[in-house]
Parts: sequence; structure tokens; C-alpha cells
Amino acid sequence: MKTRVKELRTVAGLTQHQLGELVHVSVRTINSIEKEENYSPSLMLAYRLAEVFGVTVEDLWCLRENRELEDAERGIGSPA
Repeated sequence: MKTRVKELRTVAGLTQHQLGELVHVSVRTINSIEKEENYSPSLMLAYRLAEVFGVTVEDLWCLRENRELEDAERGIGSPA
């Protein structure tokens, strides 16, 4: 799943370790999110990360782009 976590963490000047400490998860979790592996964060983690960066959860997790990719994979057209 596409995210902006790495981009925003880099702009903020944070290491993966520092970000993990801020949101109470391991470096491994941050690494998995940034590699856009098949990792689905808890809702609370998504909110905590969005709060750290001052963005919405939808923006942080590229909701529109991910939805369009998923719809295309399933052969679903855009809503009218």
C-alpha cells in the first residue's frame, strides 16, 4: 500500500527509530510501512502517524491513489 510516511519522516528530519518511539512501535514496523509491504496498521497507529506529521490519515495513506489501484486490479470502474 502506497504511503507518504518515508517522505514526511525524511522532511521532518526523523530517523525510523525516532518515529517509532513517537508512535510507540518498533523500527521494524516503520520499516515495513515505508517499504509499502503488505502491512495494515491499526487505526490508532494510522492516527498517531498522521498526527505526528500534521496530515490526515487519508493523505498519509494516499487513499485516492490506493483506491484507484485496487479498483483497477478488481476491474471496477470509477463512480459516476
